[in-house]
Amino acid sequence: MYQNVYSHDEMKRAEHMAVRTTAGWYLFTHQLIEVQGEDATAFLDYLYANPIGNLKITRARYTTMLDENGLIRDDVVIFRMDENRYWVSTLYTRKVLPWYDSHKAGFSVTYRDITPEWDMYSIQGPRSLELLNAVIDQPADEVKFFQMLDNTMDGIPVKINRGGFSGEKLGYELYISPEHTKKAVEKLREAAPKFDAKQITDIQVMVWTLPTERGYYLMSDIGWANPFEVDMAKGIGWDKEFIGKEALLKIREEGAKRTLFGFTVDEEDIFIPARNIGGPGTPVMLDGEEIGRVTKVTYSYVLNKNIGCAIVDNSKAGIGTKVQLHGFEAVLCDKIFC
Repeated sequence: MYQNVYSHDEMKRAEHMAVRTTAGWYLFTHQLIEVQGEDATAFLDYLYANPIGNLKITRARYTTMLDENGLIRDDVVIFRMDENRYWVSTLYTRKVLPWYDSHKAGFSVTYRDITPEWDMYSIQGPRSLELLNAVIDQPADEVKFFQMLDNTMDGIPVKINRGGFSGEKLGYELYISPEHTKKAVEKLREAAPKFDAKQITDIQVMVWTLPTERGYYLMSDIGWANPFEVDMAKGIGWDKEFIGKEALLKIREEGAKRTLFGFTVDEEDIFIPARNIGGPGTPVMLDGEEIGRVTKVTYSYVLNKNIGCAIVDNSKAGIGTKVQLHGFEAVLCDKIFC
């Protein structure tokens, strides 16, 4: 369930707005799978829709893992660490590893969960580079978007990726061995006040309020949808073979029947069941007919109103359509809110 208490929560507001106006940092370790071997590139190219073989060493790509029907099972970021070695960043190794097991036949490849070997601190916001440079030994000014480069912190090996899940134009991820994570926390806490940065402590700010404002997805939004329904078909490697390609070609020809929209609700105090909490999500109603389901509901501290996403029959509604969600009026809109 979702009930709006966010607008009255000054701690959430302060942490959220620090990322938008200065910088915020927080432990946000994703699960990591290391894939390597002679056929590592071919294996990942087969499992994921976007091309992997043309990635340069140190660079990364966001992509989807599909089933045979073209439905999304996971979305990941894949880093090319060396010629035949990759990191796959996911939140769902429990789903990904069995999928790998069931499709590895014929590939000379090995993979393992390396999550316990790394902690990742996300440093996000307009002053994130200043904060990051204050705690590492070599400036990270030249790190490109979706690029992983080695660095050090007081001589301790770290890795720096420019990216993040906050929707900010500037943001970084600092990977460090858990045995040295205390050092990272100490240095970030010491440096943060110099840049009016805050440590983000609320998981809802990390996962819901910040990403949703900028159109970032949760699996509650995209799970068991196809890439065309959720605006994720750009960059698919149509010239290679991958699981789900045949189904996607048919969908591309016929057109998607659903679309993931954003929505806003002007009323301040609402109570709307949503998939990001669990369950099927509130029905989206139009003239007494169910036309979709709510996938996510949260609050925008920039807009000062309730926002969310819903996957909807696009033959029945579009941007600007007024719908009913659990008795509240909502307006469908683009899913990038600010």
